[in-house]
Amino acid sequence: MTRLSVNINKVATLRNARGGNNPDVVQVALDCEKFGAEGITVHPRPDQRHIRYEDVRALKKVIQTEFNIEGNPQDAFAGLVLEVKPAQVTLVPDAVHAITSNQGWDTITHQHFLQEVIAEFKHAGIRVSVFVDPDVKMVEGAAKAGADRVELYTEPYAAAYANDRHAAVASYVRAAQEAKRCGLGLNAGHDLSLENLNFLKASIPFMDEVSIGHALICDALYLGLENTIQLYKRCLR
Repeated sequence: MTRLSVNINKVATLRNARGGNNPDVVQVALDCEKFGAEGITVHPRPDQRHIRYEDVRALKKVIQTEFNIEGNPQDAFAGLVLEVKPAQVTLVPDAVHAITSNQGWDTITHQHFLQEVIAEFKHAGIRVSVFVDPDVKMVEGAAKAGADRVELYTEPYAAAYANDRHAAVASYVRAAQEAKRCGLGLNAGHDLSLENLNFLKASIPFMDEVSIGHALICDALYLGLENTIQLYKRCLR
């Protein structure tokens, strides 16, 4: 079964737009778990424009499912992860001022850096996933760096899905097969939605986890959070 991890960054964005604590990020995370999510994902950025470091600390105290923290492993982020010790850290090469993640790691160019970072997190008992484009060589590089999993960056798949879904998913299937060959676990995320998720799951049935935030929170505005989570889980069956 592919697990659904709900990224709650957009909930924090809404809270921060007005100040105060409405909506309550911690309560939303607990509700996501209650409604069937198998994990909670956050992506704290250096400017803390959505999820804040104190949110991460508060969430760690109460989350009963899998806690996944995404981000670029610079000093402050790495320190936070080592302090909180989530179940999983997902390494993402996002620039400081990026609106959202827009590429995977070049695991060949950054091989030495990734090896050092991955070893440090794994020594602390944290599973490490590396965010990569659907490229066989990048998957292989992540394995050589010592990663436990890769997360396939699925924005290009989502963008091309409506035009030709079979062509859109082809490189992802090849990358997924390489991950399996290398003994890596497999995650996926970015712009996955009720429209395109089921076909990705059918094409790569052995995915371990998908991380979904923006589309899921948008759907919840119309459909309700509990119903939306169940609809996404249905796509993964």
